[in-house]
Amino acid sequence: MSSAIETEIKFRIADLSALTSRLSKAGFHLVTPRTNEMNTLYDLPGRPLRAKGALLRLRKYGERWTVTFKGKAQIGRYKSRREIETEVADGNSLSAIFESLGFRQVFHYEKFRTEWSDNHGHLVVDETPIGNFGELEGPGEWIDAIATALQITPEQYITDSYAVLFLKWKRRTRSKAKNMSFAEIR
Repeated sequence: MSSAIETEIKFRIADLSALTSRLSKAGFHLVTPRTNEMNTLYDLPGRPLRAKGALLRLRKYGERWTVTFKGKAQIGRYKSRREIETEVADGNSLSAIFESLGFRQVFHYEKFRTEWSDNHGHLVVDETPIGNFGELEGPGEWIDAIATALQITPEQYITDSYAVLFLKWKRRTRSKAKNMSFAEIR
């Protein structure tokens, strides 16, 4: 089990190949090639987790399952929040356990994720149904230094979750999609 304070920012990616080229020049190496990722958020009736800014997520990344609890985010230049995560042997069984305890699936989102590292921090490239995003996770000073090296300005930093980005996208496009999935968003 891993418990830590996660500090991160997202940014929009206009050109995937240009970013990949800059990653190599900035000393990053590929950790995980492009992999399908499915995420389901759970909450109880009345959405008490959402009300306090927390979330419970079950993720399938390739063939690997993880369950994650994230506490209320502190938003400033970066987003920081407590994160507790552990691997799960059988995600479908854990989902059934959650539902037996009264939790319900409240939001589903998917993406293709590619992971990179420079051995000091973590960068992921997420290809989502609503656009391509990068995410830098590490100490704030590292985030700023790497962002500068990758030609990302602080004005491009995004601290929204994918759920919030999806809601903003829905308002802008007037989409009726309920989840951020490739099947619902074409």
